[in-house]
Amino acid sequence: MAKGNGQRLKALYILKILQENSDEKHLLKTQQIIDRLECYGIPAERKSVYADISALKELGYEIVCVRARANGGYYLKNRSFELPELKLLTDAVQASRLITVKKSRQLISKLETLASPFEAKQLNRQVYVSDRNKTDNETIYETIDRLHESMQKNRQVRFQYLEWTADGKKKCRHSGAFYEVSPYFLIWRDENYYLVAYDAKAQIMKHYRVDKIQALSVSEHDREGTEVAAKVNPAVYTEEKFGMFAGNEEIVTLRYDQSIAGVLFDRFGQDVSVRKLADGNYTMRVRLSLSQQFYGWLTGLGVEIEIVAPAYVRDEYKAYIQGILHVYQEKERSK
Repeated sequence: MAKGNGQRLKALYILKILQENSDEKHLLKTQQIIDRLECYGIPAERKSVYADISALKELGYEIVCVRARANGGYYLKNRSFELPELKLLTDAVQASRLITVKKSRQLISKLETLASPFEAKQLNRQVYVSDRNKTDNETIYETIDRLHESMQKNRQVRFQYLEWTADGKKKCRHSGAFYEVSPYFLIWRDENYYLVAYDAKAQIMKHYRVDKIQALSVSEHDREGTEVAAKVNPAVYTEEKFGMFAGNEEIVTLRYDQSIAGVLFDRFGQDVSVRKLADGNYTMRVRLSLSQQFYGWLTGLGVEIEIVAPAYVRDEYKAYIQGILHVYQEKERSK
């Protein structure tokens, strides 16, 4: 490196050296900084290093000087992320079904660059990326990017939509016909991304799993359904359309054993009406949407819980259980 250029960039190289080689447990002495500058072809004296570090501090970099004969030196303190935060982000990347194994490893490698090399080793030791339940759709990132682009440009999108066959393979719905919809927002729910868009033919809002979208392109046509979309609250839409919350809303009274109280509060929150009964059990009144998913979830709790009211909901649930039982009874008779 030319001497003049090196001297002009010396402060930046000192910052780079501190970023890559120091933390509060690994300090750099002034001579070590000078030696590393020499590796970049930049000669330096102690006084100039002190001056550059002082200038970096004035710019807002938190460079700490520990004064001690044996173990003194400098380290960079104010990194963008602390180690516990990076560990949290790493765990999230590992756990996400949306992110492929390959992309998970790439993202974690990038997260490691935000830590000191010594902290990055700690991140690397905890990293295990399993391919269980990970998507194999490498184009999902481009799909998400194009969806954001279409919303920013107020454009419709065209795509094919995939579905699972009975033998576990993917195929295009409607023989590969293209959907054309007006995208309005993306929802993250149960480890999946969903596009919520206005379907002009049906004149309603619909949602689509992003990892099942393929061959997506941004249309030249402006979005439709603006007035309909403006009335949609994403949080309310999520509760109404997904999982056990999809169905007609009703206030239901449940009788339950205290052993499953935690499960109920985790599901419905604490803003519910609870009453203790003389027999030691409890009742809880909750507002929920009735659906097959809700009844299935309730069945998983077994005999520890019972629908008390309304009577028609109790009858619906009995019919649900009897329907399942009927399937098994018929099979037993046919043996």
